[in-house]
Amino acid sequence: MPLAQDDVLNALKQCYDPEIPVNIVDLGLIYEIRFDDLPEGQQDVAIDMTLTAQGCPEHVNISAQVKSRVEQLPGVRNASVNVVWNPPWTPERLSPEARKQLGIE
Repeated sequence: MPLAQDDVLNALKQCYDPEIPVNIVDLGLIYEIRFDDLPEGQQDVAIDMTLTAQGCPEHVNISAQVKSRVEQLPGVRNASVNVVWNPPWTPERLSPEARKQLGIE
C-alpha cells in the first residue's frame, strides 16, 4: 500500500522547529511532497520545505530530522529534503492549531 501525503504529514507532525513549540506541519513549513514509485512497492519521497527564517542555524538539524522521520515510514527507500525560500514563509501559513498554541488570534 503506497504512502499518501497524509501519512508523511502525520509523521512530520513529530518534527519541531527548535525555537517554536509547534510542529513543522502546523507551522506551514512543508510546501510539497512528491512520491516516486519504485519496484517492489518501495517509494522515494521528496519534500520541499522552508524554515521560518533564512539563515536559521537549525536548518541542517531540521532537514535531517525530516529525512530520518520519513525514512522510518514503511516502504520508503529514500527521502530527500529540499529547503526552499520561495515563497518566503509568513505567519499566514500557520494552521489554526498553531495559532491557538502560540496565542495568535
